Amino acid sequence: MLVKSYARNIGLNYVFTSFSTLNFTHGLWMIYLASRGFSLFELGILEGVYHVTSLLMEVPTGVVADIWGRRASRIAGRCTAVLAYAIMFFSQSFPLQAFAFAATALGNNLESGAGDALVYDSLLILNEENRYMHVAGRQELVYQLTSILTFMLGGYFALHSYALVFGLSMGFAALAALVALGFKEPVSSDAPGHTKDFTPMFIRMWRSVVDQVVESIVVLRERKKILFFIVFSELQFCFLTVLFFYLQNHWLLLGFTEFHIGIVFSAHAIVAGVTAWKAHRIEDRIGERGVLTLMPALVVVCLWGMMAGRWSILFHIATGFSAGLLITSVGTYINRLIPSSSRATILSFQSMVFSIFMIMVFPLMGILSDRISIPFGFLVMAIMATVVVGVYLMILKPWSIRGR
Repeated sequence: MLVKSYARNIGLNYVFTSFSTLNFTHGLWMIYLASRGFSLFELGILEGVYHVTSLLMEVPTGVVADIWGRRASRIAGRCTAVLAYAIMFFSQSFPLQAFAFAATALGNNLESGAGDALVYDSLLILNEENRYMHVAGRQELVYQLTSILTFMLGGYFALHSYALVFGLSMGFAALAALVALGFKEPVSSDAPGHTKDFTPMFIRMWRSVVDQVVESIVVLRERKKILFFIVFSELQFCFLTVLFFYLQNHWLLLGFTEFHIGIVFSAHAIVAGVTAWKAHRIEDRIGERGVLTLMPALVVVCLWGMMAGRWSILFHIATGFSAGLLITSVGTYINRLIPSSSRATILSFQSMVFSIFMIMVFPLMGILSDRISIPFGFLVMAIMATVVVGVYLMILKPWSIRGR
């Protein structure tokens, strides 16, 4: 009976992922807040607040999950999301909006590592850890399919009422928290409940941060190629993420409705999902070096295509191809280079690198868009990407892919 409880965690996780992904504000929050009078620069600062919080809280929330359990962490994360959506919808104050974005980041931090750990530990107890890749693949499929539904319905709902957009988002986050109540907390012999540690929690958090930084530095110093791929891939993710958010207001100014924008984002998600699914076949055809060359080149071309007016929607859909390869192929290459003993630490460092880039680029795009225009911001970003990719290709050319 106990074993069945852990097996049930896997099915419940798919339901939890679906409800958590039904955030109808995701493709629309910039449009909504701009309509409430916030400038693009202020929106850039708010996104910066999100990533500063994420950067600072990633390790502490991991400690929370280790001490109080993955189940409790996931419940707390979704409850925090409900609070964040409510503040974002009702508040016209910049400080309160900043608090809402910080709460959103905290909610995501509480979920991110705890979710993967709960699933893997459940499979470990069932002696089925070799199924993890299969389970993770199904979870990604659930995420992409739900995202498509979210973009399309979110755009439709926004045409009628933003209260509906935010209300449904809060409702599904609350449902996800209720689903999380059904998880069975995996317990192993080295879990916190079996080892008495009376050290104050803040000291354990500080030790975790120090250990993480030291271990990351040692591994990255020995294997410089890991740092190279992490920095480059996360910068590409940064460009694509900034593009996703600022296109919302850009297309609105070009005459598209929220519903049209939702359809375009859905098409992008389909391309990204199919590409991620077929990434291994693409690699079979063009090889690792081909993937590592084609993916950034396409990002550059699509960024320059953002100056093409209404045709920019086609270029954005095409970026789904690069996003799909980034998620799967480049992520696989990085994991091949990381020693197992340092995997969690380095992947956590990778998330931090993304946040650092977002803190710098997102507000810069806001300043340029406010003072000049959004297309000018895209132009600057395209120039940056061209320079970065040029340097990347020069460094990549003499390297063997699998060596250190």
